Amino acid sequence: MMNEQGKSDSPIVPEKSSNKARKQAAEVMEGRGLAKGNPSKRTTPRTQGRIRVPNALERVRQAAKKDGRQRFTALLHHVYDVERLRAAYYAGKHGAAPGIDGETWEHYGKNLEENLHNLSRRLRRGAYRAKPVGRAYIPKTDGGQRPIGLPALEDKMVQRAVVEVLSAVYEQAFLGFSYGFRPRRSPHDALDALSVGIMTKKVNWVLDADIRAFFDTLNHEWLANFIKHRIADRRIVRLIQKWLRAGVLEEGKRIQSEVGTVQGGSISPVLANIYLHYVLDLWVQQWRKKHAQGDVVIVRFADDFVVGFHHRSDAERFLAELHQRLGQFGLELHPGKTRLIEFGRFAAHNRLKRGQGKPETFNFLGFTHICGKTRRGHFTVLRKTVRTRLQAKLKEVYAELRRRMHDPIPEQGAYLRSVVAGHTRYYGVPMNSPSVSVFRKEVCRLWLKILRRRSHKHHLPWNRMGRLIARWIPLARVCHPYPLVRVGVIT
Repeated sequence: MMNEQGKSDSPIVPEKSSNKARKQAAEVMEGRGLAKGNPSKRTTPRTQGRIRVPNALERVRQAAKKDGRQRFTALLHHVYDVERLRAAYYAGKHGAAPGIDGETWEHYGKNLEENLHNLSRRLRRGAYRAKPVGRAYIPKTDGGQRPIGLPALEDKMVQRAVVEVLSAVYEQAFLGFSYGFRPRRSPHDALDALSVGIMTKKVNWVLDADIRAFFDTLNHEWLANFIKHRIADRRIVRLIQKWLRAGVLEEGKRIQSEVGTVQGGSISPVLANIYLHYVLDLWVQQWRKKHAQGDVVIVRFADDFVVGFHHRSDAERFLAELHQRLGQFGLELHPGKTRLIEFGRFAAHNRLKRGQGKPETFNFLGFTHICGKTRRGHFTVLRKTVRTRLQAKLKEVYAELRRRMHDPIPEQGAYLRSVVAGHTRYYGVPMNSPSVSVFRKEVCRLWLKILRRRSHKHHLPWNRMGRLIARWIPLARVCHPYPLVRVGVIT
């Protein structure tokens, strides 16, 4: 309302900023206090367009970040929350193989709300029981077989909910050189960090390490003790122990063990990171501060890690003490996959002076790392597709093409387009375009071979094959920036 002098009687209200304003702008709005009895913080957004305010799990994350020693005593209610279980259900793969109970995603969803509330009640009163995990095997590039677990559908859902809770607590504690199975951290982030560390630090020796059968030898008792450092809610600890003790059902026999966690479940990567955080990461962080005489660079992705050293004496001492450290927790390094090699900007020169030839290479996350040079003659870490990975993938493509031999050409082309595009998106790093081009060329050759075998009367001319390739097979290209560029942007 306006008074006689034409001035407003209403209190002056500051003009609000845009909904997309930064956090600092959002904090200075609404100078008035809350009414008596109202909560001091909202847990849900007022409207869909407003900035999302912290929910209950976000407050757990903030508390964990504020105090690294705080133990959380009440977390189970985040797990049996129906909304979180529903989100876990929709996050699952629709066509995933069922567990031992035969429950599929589609069948469970026909009566979803009743099933979710039933599961929530069982979790709340402690009546939830974990089922044994089915076992399947997938071939490895070295000719062996990797065991994969097939958990029951409800176990997958509850595991995803627990993963969210554990991540809210432990993501604030995990160290920066840990990259495997963490949100917003991809394998390429680990690869770039490793390349930048070798190129910018004084690295002359590289330890390429691999823990033997880590997921099969992880000690349950040690894991429970590590979790109890931050999780004081015994119900969460018992829930995790239920999955560890459920065992594996293979050929009709239930196999239980006091060590190991089954790969394939959502909970396994988080438990692995927690275990290695206490066994390896914190120890390495302390070792390089107190004992190293020179620079030490480390990048870990799950149970694979690479450590770079300035001095050989540091590398040899670290390796000897690493054996002892892992042995205390029931782990050991794989003797065939753990090597200490001379690698770095001076490796080629030093080895040439000693008459030892070119520096050795090492493999990490599907790439062979090589001491190379740029066009201007500067040292760089050259990354190429691991030869065995490339050959194994081509064999897999050929086997699938033989199975699809008489499918319509558009269906074959769509399959090959997804294969080549996926391969390019991962392996298309700078200076690896020759390997990516070789993969594309070999896929085209295999497709031509299969198409010509469809009929012994018809010979497919190359000009027509060229049109099919141009139509369906994407070009080989570099999809990723140089490591120094991406790491500079992130940090």
